[in-house]
Amino acid sequence: MRARSLRTAGHSPHYQALAVEAGELKRVGHGWLAVPDIDPQLEAAAEDGVVLTCITEARRLGLWILQSDGKVHVGTTSHGRAPAGSPRHHVHWSRPVVPRHPDALVDPIENVLALVAYCLPHDEALAIWESALNKGLVSAEVLRGLSFGPAARGLRDECTPWSDSGLESFVTPRLRFLRLRIVPQVWIADHRVDFLIGDRLVLQIDGATHAGEQRDVDNYHDALLKLMGYHVIRVGYHQVVDRWHEVQDLLMRAVAQGLHHDRGRGGSH
Repeated sequence: MRARSLRTAGHSPHYQALAVEAGELKRVGHGWLAVPDIDPQLEAAAEDGVVLTCITEARRLGLWILQSDGKVHVGTTSHGRAPAGSPRHHVHWSRPVVPRHPDALVDPIENVLALVAYCLPHDEALAIWESALNKGLVSAEVLRGLSFGPAARGLRDECTPWSDSGLESFVTPRLRFLRLRIVPQVWIADHRVDFLIGDRLVLQIDGATHAGEQRDVDNYHDALLKLMGYHVIRVGYHQVVDRWHEVQDLLMRAVAQGLHHDRGRGGSH
């Protein structure tokens, strides 16, 4: 906290000095006090007069991030002070969508999403937006009421709260050219499938650690789906991230064979 905010809360400068002398608090930057084991990123933000934002704050919030550039992303305005001479910082100079409180060291989620929209490629940014919605950190109604720039408005209009994984956020935009109904997170045979394409084509995406008991459960569910007349294509994390062209080719060929059509066999969803 800022020393002046502590004074407002009833803790006098004398009390603060005693706490510092006893090692219960330490002075950080210009006018800040912190507990000794403060998060180093928060401490650096206080020293530099900035806020943690963009993919740095998204990661701290537990949002789905494909990759990081290894830098700490911070935000400031034209009146702020940026970290000086550190190649590990990525400074976003911008007017925030939601005003920043002077005592804040982290950006509100709306500002985080606004900066992500311009900092990352579309698919990666969309995954973070949908992760924020899925975790309930922000609502679509709130986002619709804010004045975003063009890139952020596009993501706002496109994102949904249904993706459990960022990988799922990649799929719909990449398959839109097929002009087929693509529904995420559909319940079939007492389990959710990641995507139902058309009437009968199921796309399942395994996480990076897909193994063991979960794999057995998924294999059994795949067999049930096939018995019910569905066609299942199951792919892995690295296929979606690094070899999407192969996944896309499989789906295009499945559609060409009409495997997405309901051919009158049993089963329902």
